[in-house]
Amino acid sequence: MKQSEQTAAASLNPIGRARVAVVKCSSYEAEALSGAVRRSLELFGGSGPFLDPGTSVFVKINHLSPHAPPDRAICTHPLFVREVLRVLLERGLRLTVGDDVNFGRGDEFLATGFRQACAEVGVSLVNLRESGFVKIPLRGAVLKSVYVARPVLEADLVLNLPKLKTHSFTIFTGAVKNMYGVIPYGFRLDGHRRFPRNDLFSRMLVDVFSAFPRQFTIMDAVVGMEGEGPSSGLPKKIGLVISGADGVAVDAVASRIAGYDPLQVLTTSEAQARGLGVGDLSSIDIVGEKVEDIETRDFRPSWAATGLFRHWLPSFFYAYVSGQLILTPEVIPSKCTACLDCINICPAKTISLVQDRARVDEARCIHCLCCHEVCFYRSIRLKQRPVGRIFRKGSRLYQVIKNLLQGK
Repeated sequence: MKQSEQTAAASLNPIGRARVAVVKCSSYEAEALSGAVRRSLELFGGSGPFLDPGTSVFVKINHLSPHAPPDRAICTHPLFVREVLRVLLERGLRLTVGDDVNFGRGDEFLATGFRQACAEVGVSLVNLRESGFVKIPLRGAVLKSVYVARPVLEADLVLNLPKLKTHSFTIFTGAVKNMYGVIPYGFRLDGHRRFPRNDLFSRMLVDVFSAFPRQFTIMDAVVGMEGEGPSSGLPKKIGLVISGADGVAVDAVASRIAGYDPLQVLTTSEAQARGLGVGDLSSIDIVGEKVEDIETRDFRPSWAATGLFRHWLPSFFYAYVSGQLILTPEVIPSKCTACLDCINICPAKTISLVQDRARVDEARCIHCLCCHEVCFYRSIRLKQRPVGRIFRKGSRLYQVIKNLLQGK
């Protein structure tokens, strides 16, 4: 990084602190989106050299296969992407949009609206699996090297456009996890196989995130997802755009708005521990809206959100509780269409077709929940052991009592 760029980074995020902009946005109408994006950048002084004319920017959207219409809130909304691109094109930036997408069922970029959104503003849209990957070294906790898509490495800056969503495995998904999509599909599946626990998987996600120090994040939180995200949850109106040069801090603020303790999201706490960003809200300067005014009080968490026990249960007992909290996918026969998506994506190869319906071998399942994530027909539900259900209800009761005592 050049000296001028280091100075710019320091001005956006003073030493030991981070700045996050939170701006209201009522809908995906062009005028509302454009105004919110412009206001977000204004709160950073236009973002200085990070968005200088001529800067080459790779725009990382959050696309999830199989394709889904925008109103399901699975992907970054294509209209959100279009208006961000319009604002940046006015500044003279050179833009490329992309993600790693499976085209097994046709042009998924077309089905999700990204093809049209990019065409309307004249920006190139690339499928990363067709662009080639380059191996780079890492000083990670679990990864010592990683393959990264060539267009990402060749850009001066990564513009990260995640969607605010819950996640059935990692509790929350935002800026940090969105960067997982720049590595090859096969390596992502292998990551689930090699790191089947949330703590290990989160370290691996942070390893990948660490490869991209020059990022700016603009999060689509106009409509997010609650419940069993990242694909089987329910749309949740939030009405915000959340942005910053520190993706970890953006995740921290976004997860707090959704009702989580940010440091219970392991990607956030792990990234902060490594000095990759700020996850502690007391060290984040929030500009624009005040979090206490916009916190979504009735946000439904994923079943994975059980971090509170970690802080007061003995470690040996927490290990037992964690085992009981594991979620196991179960196919709903009446909804299964035998499309084979779950069979093809399973990294442990524990799903087979029995009498024209998918069936999970629970004894061999590694609980990565990839099948649940990829199922377009919502024919896979998550079940939990009886002891786990008891602790889950206790966790939610504790949170309700805590909120009442705090006057929330």
